[in-house]
Amino acid sequence: MASKNKGDMKMIHDLLYQALETEIGGINVYTAALTCATNKDLAKEWDGYLGETKTHRQVLLTVFEELGLDAEVRVPSREVVKHHGDSLVAAIKLAKKAGDPAGAQIVAAECVVLAETKDHQNWELIGAVADKLAGKEAAVLKKAHQAVEKDEDHHLYHTKGWTRELWIDALGFPAVLPPPEEVKKVETAIGASRAEQSREKML
Repeated sequence: MASKNKGDMKMIHDLLYQALETEIGGINVYTAALTCATNKDLAKEWDGYLGETKTHRQVLLTVFEELGLDAEVRVPSREVVKHHGDSLVAAIKLAKKAGDPAGAQIVAAECVVLAETKDHQNWELIGAVADKLAGKEAAVLKKAHQAVEKDEDHHLYHTKGWTRELWIDALGFPAVLPPPEEVKKVETAIGASRAEQSREKML
C-alpha cells in the first residue's frame, strides 16, 4: 500500500499523461469549435481559450521535462483520453455538416464543456497532489497548477454559461448574450452559481 505522504507515483504520473493528452485534445476541440462559432463574442472567447490551452500544454511539457518523464509514452489511459477528444471533434464536424449553424454552435459549446470538465478535474487533482507531496515534485506541480488554475476555471464556467444561454435563445426565450458568467468575469463555482441566479435581472 502506498504511503500517504509519498502517494502512488505511478498513478500520479498516469494523471500527468492524461492531463497532457487532455490539453492536446482540447486544442483540437477548440480548433473545430471555432469553425462553428457564429457569435463574434463567443468566437473571440474561444480563440483566447485556444491560445491558453496551447500554453497549458507547454506548461505540462515543462513538468515532464523537470520530472524526467517521457512525454511521448502512450499509457493505456492516455489512449482513452485521446479517444474522447477525437470523438468530441467528430461530433462537432457532424453537427456542422448538418447545415444548421445555430445548432452546430450549441453542439460545439457542449463539446467544449465536456472537454473542459475533464481538463478542470485534471488540474484540481494536480493541485491536490502538489499539496500532499514534498520536495521537487511538489514544487514543480504547484508552480504548474498556479500558472493554469484560473484559466481552467474561466474556460469551464464561462462556456457552461454560453451553452445555457445559446440553448435558451434557440428555444425561443430571451437569452443573456454574452452570458452573466462572462459579464461578471466569473472564476469560481460559487461565482458561476451567483451569475446564473442573476440572469433574470440582466434580461
